Amino acid sequence: MERSGGGDPRETLRLLWRSPQARSGRGRPPKVSLDKIVAAAMALADQDGLAAMTMDRLAASLGVGTMTLYTHVPGKAELVDLMVDSAWQELDLSRSGSWRDQIEHYAEQNVALHGRHPWLRVVSTVRPPLGPGLLARDDFLLAALSTTGLSAAETSAASDSIITFVDGAAAALAEHTHAERISGQSGEDWWAARQVFWETIFDPARYPAIEQAWQNGGFNRNAAEAAANAFDIGLRALLDGIAAMARRNPGHRPPG
Repeated sequence: MERSGGGDPRETLRLLWRSPQARSGRGRPPKVSLDKIVAAAMALADQDGLAAMTMDRLAASLGVGTMTLYTHVPGKAELVDLMVDSAWQELDLSRSGSWRDQIEHYAEQNVALHGRHPWLRVVSTVRPPLGPGLLARDDFLLAALSTTGLSAAETSAASDSIITFVDGAAAALAEHTHAERISGQSGEDWWAARQVFWETIFDPARYPAIEQAWQNGGFNRNAAEAAANAFDIGLRALLDGIAAMARRNPGHRPPG
């Protein structure tokens, strides 16, 4: 597990916001730009995972020496922040439709983003990079929820709840795809190889709720379908809860 927010804060913020750095007028122009470094790092992580994205390998992919990278970015900790925020900037944050339409659009975008960049699932953003990608995402969610009639504190909490659920669920969906890719075994084949558990080990009397769910068709979907269904149900329940909380607000006025 990698963690964002672990690098030098001043340098990280300067790089996230592309603040200019004083340079001498002498010497050769740089062989690579910061944007090219970040894009190459993301491409390596997309292909082989974040752990495989080392500074040495990144430099080789760009055709420069490793020390050249350090003239642009202090180290991997800062680079991870740049990668995460750059990924967030790929989100299409179009503002159209009702607040629910906008949140559902954000959720779909987030699932697609984790599909393109599966390494996002192994980066903890409890201490997030304070870059334009983060602020655009947060501003989008707060703007959508501001039309519900919730108080400012409730709106902020609702936004955090959506981020927590959507990021976690999107990461779980990406993990199913990643597991199949690295193992070469589909989810269906993995479960089929463990059918003997249900036939010889599982005790219905000891786990009656599981047995009842099984008999009533609760486990008829494969793992990927079950994860997608859990995402849909969880998001719907979360948004229903936010809507119900807004209706109970004394100052609530329906949108429109």
